[in-house]
Amino acid sequence: MSHPFLSEQWIEAARDIRHRHAGSVPHIEANVRINVITTKVPFGDDTIHAHIDTTSGSLELDFGHLEVADLVITTDYETARALFVDQDPSASMQAFMAGRIKVEGDITQLMMMQVALPQTDATTIVAEEIKAITA
Repeated sequence: MSHPFLSEQWIEAARDIRHRHAGSVPHIEANVRINVITTKVPFGDDTIHAHIDTTSGSLELDFGHLEVADLVITTDYETARALFVDQDPSASMQAFMAGRIKVEGDITQLMMMQVALPQTDATTIVAEEIKAITA
């Protein structure tokens, strides 16, 4: 079953996928805390406040902001979906250069996280399963 990206159902289903594969996905070495503001959301209140936290060694995505974050990313819904679900690096760079991604804080932390995220068969499976549940 698919769910709208960043809906409560999507967050829960994506979390379940990550937990199911936790034993086969490599540890993330970078400790990065990112608050994410997603605008132009086609449901709810138009804006979603969420966070990404890798300090546990895995990627955790959940609603709400962290009290202490290394940076804040603000972007629109379609760009966020391209970043987090499609994982398209060229779309990310184009969106950043066009001003559709705004970063406040230590941008080197964002670059460090991108390099530190492991790319293995297991992480590819997780990414594909998350794409499959995304409407």
